[in-house]
Amino acid sequence: MTEASASIQMQEASGDQPMRTQALLSRYAESTVWLARYMERIENLARILDVTETFTRTSHVENGWRSVIQINADDERYYSTHSEADVRGVADFYVLDRDNPNSIASIITVARENARTLRPLISTEMWTHINVFHNWVRRLTARDIRSSQLSALCARLKQECQTHYGITEGTFYRDQGWYFYSIGKFLERGDQTTRLVDIKYHTLLPREAGVGSQVDISQWSAVLRSAAAYHAYRRVMPSSLTPTAVAGFLLLNNAFPRSLVLTLRQVNWAIGQLRTDYGLRRGGDALERIDELRAALTDQTIEQIILRGLHEFLDWVQLQLRHIQNDIADAFWTLPVPPAVAPEDTPRTAGMSQTMGGMTQTMGGRNMTQSMGDMSQPAEPLPDGQSQS
Repeated sequence: MTEASASIQMQEASGDQPMRTQALLSRYAESTVWLARYMERIENLARILDVTETFTRTSHVENGWRSVIQINADDERYYSTHSEADVRGVADFYVLDRDNPNSIASIITVARENARTLRPLISTEMWTHINVFHNWVRRLTARDIRSSQLSALCARLKQECQTHYGITEGTFYRDQGWYFYSIGKFLERGDQTTRLVDIKYHTLLPREAGVGSQVDISQWSAVLRSAAAYHAYRRVMPSSLTPTAVAGFLLLNNAFPRSLVLTLRQVNWAIGQLRTDYGLRRGGDALERIDELRAALTDQTIEQIILRGLHEFLDWVQLQLRHIQNDIADAFWTLPVPPAVAPEDTPRTAGMSQTMGGMTQTMGGRNMTQSMGDMSQPAEPLPDGQSQS
């Protein structure tokens, strides 16, 4: 039995102390983190598809759709079935293709399965909305991802994710589950921001058109819109739009909700609350790694990071984020493996995957993927609005 499953000393409901609560089961903690990650991933993917479609349609730019594949580290999987990266192929691959574990159709299915596991914890409103969202995605066809329809489709996807966040904010009980949800949401958000900056910074550096040209400005405006950061950036820097400034804003700004610095602060806060308010003593390894990562970001400027190698730095950041996920899993839901079964030289990967019946979710390589197993053909959908216990 892991710490999250063990009995937790009851706290007195007085002052700032949390109310009396039962211990959270390990499988609930794990499913809560993954539910948050998957919903955040769907919104990020919809944003990138939407901005890419608009930008490639209105501007002449090379590698527009290929960069979507690169951000998700899906080059090998995509090009095994497609000869070129165009709007039709990429949209189908990331929206409808159930053989692609990183498609929205696959992600919403595993998100719903995590929500099913969490039925004793989440509200009826949360469960009903995820069912309606899942059933709507199942009914999408090739007609819905045509270039003329893609922007509207992405807007609906983003709206459904925002609705989920609003329902969760208003109905999710504020106990351990809420903090695990925050951990999953902000870990995923930070990871997606680093991927966006890493790929776009190097693919959009000015070549024929110089810095400050109309093409250059529109490209970096598109990057900001991919992270829902355009208006926030313009509030802070209304007269400057440069690659360095955009990268610095997305990585180092302390007030933008999707910046790497702020997402790490939120993860650090949530783990700290689990330790102080609920007596979960483990999690120290994750906190130490977060402190190291935050120090590496705050102790240097974006100019210094770029000078020393932005790509190499962001590769290191993404590795640290995967280690943080592992540390959290080891602390709160991964069962220790007996030495006789796992010798010292056996790689530690248990914290990187989740298995629920026929479904396995795993984080592999640079990318987080989900292997559907027996769920490649999910059960018949429920009617819109109908919930299932």
